[in-house]
Amino acid sequence: MKILFFTLSILFANISISQTHQITKHNGEQLDVNFIKSENGLIYYSLEGNSEEHKISKYAVSKITNKQTNQTQKISDKVIVDSKSDYKLVTVLSQEKAIGLKQVANFSGVSTKTKGEPPIANQNNTYMRIKTQSASSGYPFVSIVEKSDGKYEAIAYVY
Repeated sequence: MKILFFTLSILFANISISQTHQITKHNGEQLDVNFIKSENGLIYYSLEGNSEEHKISKYAVSKITNKQTNQTQKISDKVIVDSKSDYKLVTVLSQEKAIGLKQVANFSGVSTKTKGEPPIANQNNTYMRIKTQSASSGYPFVSIVEKSDGKYEAIAYVY
């Protein structure tokens, strides 16, 4: 009975320690992880032999495959921005949701301020200008930090 209990405990401990999922990123990189959860545009996971929780943007991840059942869950499509006219494909992210994407460029400027326009319209015009600039350079993601003096700083990201 002791041998049976010991054998079963070793078997279940080995299953719980082993990596249960594989994350495939859009850049082709694959990570063997223990998937925890997907929440608010982020995917939470832990690495082998470590219980520390890591996170990555859902925009950086193509799919998650469960190794035990071989089920694959598609997370996001790869966005390809080729020209200035693709500005509608550029996604504005908060900096927290850009984890796992590669920072490639910084650009700054002055926010749009048109007399008689409401603040939200001015903000939309500024975002459209930033998205157009990002699209013309081929960057599918951008994070915008607005400053109190009417200026902004944008950070462009790729896979």
